[in-house]
Amino acid sequence: MSQNTLHAVEAQPSDISTTEANNPASPKRKKLFAALAAAIVLSGAGYGGYWYLIGSHYVSTDNAYVAAETVQITPSISGTIREVRVTDTQSVRAGDVLAVIDDTDARLALAQAQADLAKAERRVHGYLATDQSLQAQVIAREAEQNRAAAQLASARADLERTKLDLSRREALAQSGSVSGEELSNARTALANAEANLRTANAAVAQAEANRAAAIGAMKANAALTVNTTLDTNPEVAAARAKLQQAQFDLERTVLRAPVDGVVAKRQVQVGQRVQAGAQLLSVVPIQEAHVDANFKEVQLKDVAIGQPVELTADLYGNKVKYHGTVAGFAGGTGSAFAVIPSQNATGNWLKVVQRVPVRIALDPQELKAHPLRVGLSMTATIDTSAGAREQVASN
Repeated sequence: MSQNTLHAVEAQPSDISTTEANNPASPKRKKLFAALAAAIVLSGAGYGGYWYLIGSHYVSTDNAYVAAETVQITPSISGTIREVRVTDTQSVRAGDVLAVIDDTDARLALAQAQADLAKAERRVHGYLATDQSLQAQVIAREAEQNRAAAQLASARADLERTKLDLSRREALAQSGSVSGEELSNARTALANAEANLRTANAAVAQAEANRAAAIGAMKANAALTVNTTLDTNPEVAAARAKLQQAQFDLERTVLRAPVDGVVAKRQVQVGQRVQAGAQLLSVVPIQEAHVDANFKEVQLKDVAIGQPVELTADLYGNKVKYHGTVAGFAGGTGSAFAVIPSQNATGNWLKVVQRVPVRIALDPQELKAHPLRVGLSMTATIDTSAGAREQVASN
């Protein structure tokens, strides 16, 4: 190695020292990098601590919407609409009249039912009176039967007497003690006695038949009233049921709100002919609204019924906070109940994270202070560190 080369190598450290001396920002830059690294480490540690202690106990979704058990107003009878007393968006109270059906037919049906009930009561009164009359007839037929039996006994006695008289006269006629006329009269008397006996036998048979007929009629009439009174008789009960049905139909011509709420989807007009069961309008009980929050299936591991939920509505923004609780889980994912469910058994299948509707009950006082409407968007955050331990897997 030449002397010049050795000199150049020996001169390099001194050159570096000279460069560092001429660049005073290098130590400061190292400190900044060290501070930045420390800040990153502290931030990561802080976020990790926050996530472990707090953030991991909350699950949130903005796929949440206000819902309510909407009441469908349908008539129980057919008829023509005479009045409509509400419009869409109108608030109503339970019992308020919504619409009125023309009650002319219902009033006529009620009058007919009242007349039918009166007729049925009169028929039953007739049954009861006839029963007493038939009992008297049976007694009379029994008396007739006894009289016929007595007449039969008398006819038999007369027959025996005439036979004896004829036999005596026939014996005396041989000696000439009895005239032929007297013998002829005895024979005629015997014939009359025999005829009277036959008449008496026929009278007894007729009396027995009349008594049997009277007993049959009494039993047939008694079958209409046996073990019943006027009020419990089947005919009266059936007529009374028809009367009650007619009264209910008359009351049903007035359609009333079953719950407090807001009128929606009104489709009925005055003069419209409606059939029983046709949907006329809806009443939305917004004071009983709840939220259906669609959480991803991977978020539901620690979600349980009874856990507290904090919600915000896009309508009011983050300034208004709602508080509720997890009320329940749907029986399946949203796609399972879709009109056209997904067909996963295909060769082109791609796994998609499913969402399960979670029902969230809201605080009624907060709903009253800040009303919501069905379908509004919500953001729901569940605190999984509190509440009951009944997870969705056990439901």
